[in-house]
Amino acid sequence: MFTQINYEGPIADQYNALAKQLDALLTGETDRIANLSNASALLNQFLSNINWVGFYILQGEELILGPFQGLPACVRIPIGRGVCGAAVAKKETILAKDVYLFPGHIACDAASQSEIVIPLIKQDKIIGVLDIDSPITNRFSIEDQVGLEQFVKTLLLHL
Repeated sequence: MFTQINYEGPIADQYNALAKQLDALLTGETDRIANLSNASALLNQFLSNINWVGFYILQGEELILGPFQGLPACVRIPIGRGVCGAAVAKKETILAKDVYLFPGHIACDAASQSEIVIPLIKQDKIIGVLDIDSPITNRFSIEDQVGLEQFVKTLLLHL
């Protein structure tokens, strides 16, 4: 049974607690879709000031929409296009403080103002991305990036 907890203290401590809660939530489950679904739901209840959180799965030369929380989204994103596609092409996290200043931004939701995308890399292969949007510019900090990268490392143990 899932129990929602209050995350308190410094942001690094909150992300540590989040990663531990994710690990406990996914332990024993091997289904990728179920684990990505619960991971997106957990992030949705943890993060404030976001309007979309979810996953895109790499299939061939494009990202395909996976489990998410938020409004309906773009289904297919070519590698190299938008923030998600750029994160795959560069094999690194991209933090877009203002998506409208990001070259080639794909506006799935006009309300989104900032975005962070973390590649899911398992055995040196990108298998997808974690994508989080916010209706506020400059929503995501370096501390968020570090914490979300820790979250993804924990998630990858269960995929």
